[in-house]
Order: sequence, then structure tokens, then C-alpha cells
Amino acid sequence: MDINLPEVLAEVTAAFERYETALVTNDVATLDAFFWRSPHTLRYGATENLYGYEAIQAFRAARPAQGLARSVHKKVITTYGRDFATANVEFQRAGADSTGRQSQTWMHTPDGWRVVAAHVSLLVPIKPAA
Repeated sequence: MDINLPEVLAEVTAAFERYETALVTNDVATLDAFFWRSPHTLRYGATENLYGYEAIQAFRAARPAQGLARSVHKKVITTYGRDFATANVEFQRAGADSTGRQSQTWMHTPDGWRVVAAHVSLLVPIKPAA
């Protein structure tokens, strides 16, 4: 299997960067377009489990638009052949003391690269024992 073919890695990286920009600017239409329109698509969030494209779309439509700014500290994108990829990042929201993690599974479809599964979680800082 071909890992990180340069042209495929460039495509997925560009798609991920467009997704990231849409995420922090709350461009809901673009975010929706990046998810595969299928009942098989899922997204586990920090506080929600969403099964199917329609549930993800409804979540995005109802989500508050403030507090979305974040900085990405580490990003790992890996492609497997020409039709499958993963994108994983560590991030921190502005003003937060916890680190977030985001994992996405991307699939190349006739409509372009689409997220078919995603997971967002937060690492709560461990307080030292008194």
C-alpha cells in the first residue's frame, strides 16, 4: 500500500485546512459539505454522539458561534492509497487550560474528500494531589 503519496497528501491536507478555517469561522455550509452525506457517517463530540449525516448537520445548525477560536499544536495527516486518510490534531481553545484532540477519517468520494468519522475529546488537566 502506498502511504502518503505526495499528490494525495497534498489534496487531503488542503481539504483539512479548508475544514479548519470553516470550523473556527463557523462556516456551517462548508462544514456540512465536508461530511459524507450518509447514515453511516458519525461524529463523537466532547458532549455528544452523532450518528448519520442529518444528526451532524442538525448539531452544526444549533451550535453557538462563539468561542470557536483555537490553535493547533500538532497535526498528523496520513493517507493510505488514493482513497483513504486520517487527520489527527491536538488543539487548544482560546482561554482554555485543557488540550483538545480531534481525529477524522477521510474517504475520497465522487464529490471529493469527505469526513466519514470524527471524534473530538478534551484532556482535562490533572490537578496535583494536595
